[in-house]
Amino acid sequence: MSITTKQFQLLTDIGLVWDFLVDVYDRENCRGMAAPFFEHAITASWMDSSYSYLDRFWFDGDKIVAFVYYEAPLTDIYFNVRKGYEYLADELVEYAVKHMPDFGGEQQLILFDGQEYLKEAAVKHGFKMVYEFNDHIFDFSNELNYELPSGYHFVEPADIDILKLSKLCWYGFGHGEKSGFADWDKQDDSLEWTPAKSHKDVVGSFLAPSPHSTPELNIVIADSNEEYVCFSGMWWVPENHLAYMEPLCTSPEHRRKGLAASALTKHYRRMKALGATHMTGGEDPFYEKIGYGKGLHWTFWKK
Repeated sequence: MSITTKQFQLLTDIGLVWDFLVDVYDRENCRGMAAPFFEHAITASWMDSSYSYLDRFWFDGDKIVAFVYYEAPLTDIYFNVRKGYEYLADELVEYAVKHMPDFGGEQQLILFDGQEYLKEAAVKHGFKMVYEFNDHIFDFSNELNYELPSGYHFVEPADIDILKLSKLCWYGFGHGEKSGFADWDKQDDSLEWTPAKSHKDVVGSFLAPSPHSTPELNIVIADSNEEYVCFSGMWWVPENHLAYMEPLCTSPEHRRKGLAASALTKHYRRMKALGATHMTGGEDPFYEKIGYGKGLHWTFWKK
C-alpha cells in the first residue's frame, strides 16, 4: 500500500496526534516524544501555533506511521516514527528542511537515542550535532519519600483558585520580581513574556485545558497565608503507564525548602496506585538529587 501524507489541522487533528503518539510510545526504544508533549504545547499561550499547518502526517492506508512537527521555538523540529517505517527517514528530514520553519538559519532537528536512522538522514542533509543533554525519569520500582515541610499544605483539587494558580506560575517561571503580588494587576505593558504579554494569557491557559489533560491530578501547595507557592501538573497516560509531569514551578522565595520534592512524592504515591510505572522530570540536577534516573538523551542538530 502506498504512503500518503496529510497536513495537520489544528481544530480537528489533536486527537489524531494524541492517539498516534500513545500508540507508538516506547520507553526503552524511543520512537519520539510522549503524547502530552505536543498537546501541552499546541494549546499553550507561549506556543506560536500559526505555523502548525506545516506539521505533517505520513499514512500507510488509514494508519499513521510518522509525524513531523515543531514545538517552541518553532524552528525546533521533532519526529515520531512507527516501528517498521524507519525507511522514511530521508523523506521526513527532507520535508523538514524544505518546509518547516527555518528563520535566519535557526532550524534544528531534535533527535533521541533510538532514532539513529534519523540521525543518519540528518548527516546526509548536511546536519551535525551541536548540543546534547539527558533529562530524567523516575522509575516506580524505586520510592520517593519527601514529606511536606511544616507550615505548608496541599490544596484540594476542587478548591484550586485559577487566578491564584496563574499568579504563582507567572512569578514561578521568572516573569517579574516577586515582592508580594502588588504588581500583578499593573504589569500588562511593562513585562514582556513572548508570545504572551499579559497575565491574562496565563489565566487563559488554565481556563481552557487541553483535551487529554488530567488537571484533577495536578498538585498545588499553599503556605499558612493560603498563598500558592508550588505547582506540579500531571498528565496521566494509562495506555503507556506514564505519569507525565508538566509543568513544575515554585515561587522564588519558597525555593530550596523541599516543596517540589514533596509535590513529586505525592504524584508518585497517587500515580503508582493508578498503575503508572514511571514519571517524567527534566534536565535540572534537582531530579537526579531526589532519586530520578536517566531519561531521554536529547541531541540537537543544525546545518
